[in-house]
Amino acid sequence: MFWGFNLGFKMSVLMVNELESVKKYLYVLMLKAKRFPGMAWRSMWKVGKEDPRRVIHSLKVGLSLTLVSLLYLMEPLFKGIGSNAIWAVMTVVVVLEYTAGATLCKGLNRGLGTLAAGSLAFLMEFIATEYGRVFRAIFIGVAVFVIGAAATYLRFLPYIKKNYDYGVVIFLLTFNLITVSSYRVDNVLKIAHDRFYTIAIGCGICLLMSLLVFPNWSGEDLHNSSVSKLEGLAMSIEACVSKYFKDHEIEPDISKDNTEEDPIYLGYKAVVDSKAYDETLALHASWEPRHSRHCYRYPWQQYVKLGAVLRSFGYTVVALHGCLETEIQTPRSVRALFKDPCTRLAGEVSKALRELADSIRNRRQCSPEVLSDHLHEALQDLNAALKSQPRLFIGSKTNQTSNMLALAAATARQTIDKHLSSVKTDSSALNEWKLSKRVSEKTKEAERKALRPTLSKIAITSLEFSEALPFAAFASLLVETVARLDIVIEEVEELGRMASFKEFDPDDEITVTCENPKVEAASTYNNNLPSHAAD
Repeated sequence: MFWGFNLGFKMSVLMVNELESVKKYLYVLMLKAKRFPGMAWRSMWKVGKEDPRRVIHSLKVGLSLTLVSLLYLMEPLFKGIGSNAIWAVMTVVVVLEYTAGATLCKGLNRGLGTLAAGSLAFLMEFIATEYGRVFRAIFIGVAVFVIGAAATYLRFLPYIKKNYDYGVVIFLLTFNLITVSSYRVDNVLKIAHDRFYTIAIGCGICLLMSLLVFPNWSGEDLHNSSVSKLEGLAMSIEACVSKYFKDHEIEPDISKDNTEEDPIYLGYKAVVDSKAYDETLALHASWEPRHSRHCYRYPWQQYVKLGAVLRSFGYTVVALHGCLETEIQTPRSVRALFKDPCTRLAGEVSKALRELADSIRNRRQCSPEVLSDHLHEALQDLNAALKSQPRLFIGSKTNQTSNMLALAAATARQTIDKHLSSVKTDSSALNEWKLSKRVSEKTKEAERKALRPTLSKIAITSLEFSEALPFAAFASLLVETVARLDIVIEEVEELGRMASFKEFDPDDEITVTCENPKVEAASTYNNNLPSHAAD
């Protein structure tokens, strides 16, 4: 009786708890449902605000689909084309991309692939119909095998993979559809003829929308992204040096990931992640017609080379940013000794990068004095400041002896405390021995691991150069940015010569300010990539 009552009571408690959890879950679900419309609207507004061209592209896609739908909706057009009009709709959905170059690449690939496959399929049909039905089936099977294997192998060739991979896929699809279906369908040639016309109509509408209605040029995007990357690197260097020499101590917190809100990270992230983006835009730009005012054909591959040099420069900025996150930091009093020369050097490097960005933006060659005397003076000032504090980097035997004695004293104190704590009476020692048998190896290993960081930190901080080493790494990376800046200038000058930028005129020189530019995050670049760029 008692056990039955106890069991019933436990069941009722479990049911109450289960109901409470269900109520909480439903309440949270209702809150999320109420917040969803507002969150969705804010997300859509943010995407459109980042790049208004996305809204225009969405409207262009909707208008294109409406136009090709008229082939179904209007009776005279439907009678002339029939149910094959759906291929025009499919073509618009697949071919129409964000930029004109991407649309041209896909549209021409689809058109050439369809035309080549149709021509080859007609040739196979003409040969197969000359003989019996059995030979025709064998011939179609062999043709599908040979053409399928050969076309698939061609897709592995780097040049084909880069430029015509989509066209080869369309060729395989169209060839197999026509060749295989021709064995059972008598009017397959008429069907293929109608499909080719509908695909041509779809491609034509896509090309008209991409080239004539608010076109987005891949070449312009690549050009503007190079400017943004230079400005982003300039902003990151200035922000990094400014943060390093702040009045308060730097307290790195590795447990928290605030990189998405860090302006230093946002400045160089678009640079180090830009390889695939640059190559894709350069490929699509090579398909675009000359649309500039002077009809110059810009060397888009040189933009890719410039992007590679900027990525190499960006890795130095990443390492410079890492100096702010190290566990061992140079004291504020030591950093203050080198604040002025480092800040001046970073400002000159950032100024040079912004001058390069301005020259690319205005399509003019960079100034011959982009590496000004002020930059060399800033390097000399930093060198003089380092030489003025030899004890921080050379040290003395007295300090070395005292540091080693401090390390030895700390180790000795730990050893003495360990031995004093182990001195017990016989009875207590016996009890400890019994208890120690119950301690697992896992606990002992955890204790040893907890002791290692403490000992290593004592050893590092007791070194004579522990105060100067972090700053030495920071200063060397800052000087490395000056060395890499020469390579960046060479690539920008080469770009100006190959692209026939206008000559530099001192009267047209624009004063570069030290305001932080608005740098687009890398996610903004990736959202504008064509859908097939990741394939």
